[in-house]
Amino acid sequence: MTGPAATRYRLDSTWQRPGDGRTVIGGSPLRLFRLSPGGAHVIAQVEAGDPPATAAVTQLLDRFVDAGALHPAPVAGRGPFTADDVTVVMPCYAANPMPPTGVPVVVVVDDASPRPVTLRPGTPPSGPGAGPELRLVTIRHDANRGPGAARNTGLAEVATPLVAFVDTDVTLPDGWLEPLLAHFADPRVALVAPRVASAPGPGPTAGYEERHSPLDLGDEPARVQPGTRVSYVPSAVVLCRAAVVRALGGFDEDLRFGEDVDLVWRLLAAGHRARYEPAVVVLHAPRPDWPSLWRQRRNYGRSAAPLAQRHPGALAPVRMSGWSLAVWLLVAARRPLAAAAVAAGTSAALVRTLRSLPPSTAAHLAAMGHLAAGRQLAEGLRRVWWPLALPALFTRNGRRVVAAAVTVPSLVEAARRRSPRPLADLPAQVAEEVAYGVGVWEGVAAAHCAGPLLP
Repeated sequence: MTGPAATRYRLDSTWQRPGDGRTVIGGSPLRLFRLSPGGAHVIAQVEAGDPPATAAVTQLLDRFVDAGALHPAPVAGRGPFTADDVTVVMPCYAANPMPPTGVPVVVVVDDASPRPVTLRPGTPPSGPGAGPELRLVTIRHDANRGPGAARNTGLAEVATPLVAFVDTDVTLPDGWLEPLLAHFADPRVALVAPRVASAPGPGPTAGYEERHSPLDLGDEPARVQPGTRVSYVPSAVVLCRAAVVRALGGFDEDLRFGEDVDLVWRLLAAGHRARYEPAVVVLHAPRPDWPSLWRQRRNYGRSAAPLAQRHPGALAPVRMSGWSLAVWLLVAARRPLAAAAVAAGTSAALVRTLRSLPPSTAAHLAAMGHLAAGRQLAEGLRRVWWPLALPALFTRNGRRVVAAAVTVPSLVEAARRRSPRPLADLPAQVAEEVAYGVGVWEGVAAAHCAGPLLP
C-alpha cells in the first residue's frame, strides 16, 4: 500500500472479538488471533473505522487481510492508476461484442468465428466522436484456439500497466472500473475481480441462474485463495497487472475450461494478491436453456482433473479433521449418541485449549467446525462422489443419508439467501451437480488423475 492512511478496512462477516477483547476470531477458514494490549487497541480503532497510520500497524493488519478476516476498503480515485492506464481485451467467438467506453484502448480478438465478428450497434466509433484517446484494435485468429489463447493474443497488444479481460456476454455498469482500480494502491495486488451476477431474462433458466449462478461468488468481499470461501474468480471480468500476467506466461492455452482458475492460482503461488470486490456488480448472460446449462456445468467439471494435475491438493472435495469425520460417520451409521459424545469431547478439549475465550464461544466454534465439515461431506457426495453412493440407495439407511445430503445443504443455503423458491429449485440443483460430477469423472478418466476425487 502507498501508506496505511490510504486504506480503511471492512470486517469480515465471521469477525468476533469476545471476552477481554484480546482475541479475534475470523477469516476463511476460521482462525484465532491473540493480541497484545497494544494490538487490541489497534483493532478497536480499526473497528471504529480509524486505523492508525504506521508501518507496524500495517504489518499487523496484513495478517488479518491475508487470513480473510479484514478486507481493504480503498477509496476510489486515490490509487496510482486511472482508466487511462487500462486496456480492455475481449476474446470473442460467434458473438458481436460491444466494447466498453472510458478506456483508451480496446482489443477485440475474434477466435476464428464462423463469420467474422462485427461490433454491435451503439458501439462508439474510434474517430472523433469517441474521443481522441480511444483506439479500437481487432484481431482474427485463422483457427479456433480457445479463450485462453484469445486473451493471450490480446495481451500482446497491451501497452498500459493494467489489462481488463472482459467477456462478450457481460454487461458492465457505469463506474465499474474505479472501485477495482483503487485496490492497486497495494503493490502486492495483481488481480481484482467484481461480482458476476446473472442477468435477468425471459428464458427458462434465467430466474434459476439469478439465484444459483456458479459465477456469482456472493456479496461479501474476500481475498482470493484456494481452500477458502472465495477460492477463485472467473475471468468474465478481471483487472490485472499486465506485467504480472506476462511474467506468468499468460493463460494456459492447453486448457479450454478452467484456464482462468489456473491463472489465478499461479498468480497467488507467485506471491501476489488477488481481491474479490462485490461492490462492483457486472451482469452475465444466462444460458438460454437447460441443456446448455448442463453442458456448461459438465465442462466445468471436466476442468477439475487438469487443474488438479497443475495444482495438487487444491481440488480436494473435503478438508476436515478426523474428529469431524468421525462425528458424521457415526451420524450416518445411526449412532447419534456416539456422535454426540465425540462432538462433546472435542468441544470440551477446545474449551480447555482456548482458556482465553468464554466457554460458550469455544463450544460454539467446535460446533461450527463440525457443521462445516458436514456440509463439505454433503457437497462432496452430491458433486463428485454420487456414483459411489448409488449402491447405498438399495438400503433404507443409505437412502436417508443420500436424501439428507441432497436436500439439507440446498435448504440451508436457500434460507441464508432468503430464496423464494427453495423446494422448486432443488431438482435443478441436483441435475446441475450431477452434470458437474459427470464432467469430473470424465476428466479424471481422460487425465488419469484422481485428485478431484480424493479428500
